[in-house]
Amino acid sequence: MPVPKQRHTKSKRNRRRSHHALKKQNIIACPNCGQPVLPHRLCGNCGFYKGRQVIDVLAKLEKKQKKEKEKELAEQQEQAQSLDMKEMSKGS
Repeated sequence: MPVPKQRHTKSKRNRRRSHHALKKQNIIACPNCGQPVLPHRLCGNCGFYKGRQVIDVLAKLEKKQKKEKEKELAEQQEQAQSLDMKEMSKGS
């Protein structure tokens, strides 16, 4: 089994490991429902991406679950719109 010929210094080891650090994820709020979403990805909660509905999140749900989800989405849209109005009023 091969063995290192010379010992690596602490600084050499640390410089090699400098790229192993975790980077902070940039999380944004979905403009449609207000849920946290990673940028350049569709919202898993409402199925929207760039203002368009890409997938129908209600398609695979049963009737009872569908009503609950529709109600939840409506509430989230109202909250997102009220937040937008507050931000606009602050800007004036």
